[in-house]
Amino acid sequence: MNSISVRALLVRGMLAGLAAGVLALLVAYFLGESRVDAAIALEESHSHHHDGGEELVSRTMQSTAGLATGVLVFGVAIGGIAALVFCYALGRIGRFGPRATAALIAGAALLTVYVVPFLKYPANPPAVGNPDTIGRRTALFFLMVALSVLLAVAAVILGKRLASRLGNWNATITAFAAYVLVIGIAYAFLPSYNEVGKDFPAALLWEFRLSTLAVQTTLWVAFGLFFGYLTDRLLAPGTGAVTTADSGAGRAATAAG
Repeated sequence: MNSISVRALLVRGMLAGLAAGVLALLVAYFLGESRVDAAIALEESHSHHHDGGEELVSRTMQSTAGLATGVLVFGVAIGGIAALVFCYALGRIGRFGPRATAALIAGAALLTVYVVPFLKYPANPPAVGNPDTIGRRTALFFLMVALSVLLAVAAVILGKRLASRLGNWNATITAFAAYVLVIGIAYAFLPSYNEVGKDFPAALLWEFRLSTLAVQTTLWVAFGLFFGYLTDRLLAPGTGAVTTADSGAGRAATAAG
């Protein structure tokens, strides 16, 4: 793939990430912010001291401009990274077209970058978690992300090497089983944190975590659809025209016969 194609795909990936970020922002605002507000209200009701100081950033600013900036910048960033991965993966992971490759990358990213780390270290709302352990918990979450991504890459390499001996289907199953096994070992040996207070509503915790999962799912599914459409138009722009021309030529030949 030449530099012009890579540049074009990178731009389309960032645009698709921006569009997906807009949809994820809507989900985060309408589904997640009410849970955050409820958790903050619960935290304040249990607080025994109020310093009365002025907030550096108001809650309104955090839930509007701050949220929009974070989600949209994240969407553009992951769109660019996913586009570069697409440039390498196209034609190397099987006989998949641009749309299918984009969908596979988006699904794999959702699984490895978010779902697998989330199952070990789920997101917590305000009022949950010990401030003294936040740095350690954050480091462990990103360690889990790195492990998940690296092990997924290793599983793909393993599957490609086993395909000639076991066949594509058996090699895929074997590689996936190896990935799950090693992830399970990481789950077992990495420390866990259960810092949810007994008085914190279980329903609110569940709804908050479900909303964070919905935001990420919306982001990656939308990106896969948008980016797949854009790459298909870029890399196979004449598919529909060729089909139409062939059909017209066939009808003309039939009429002439």
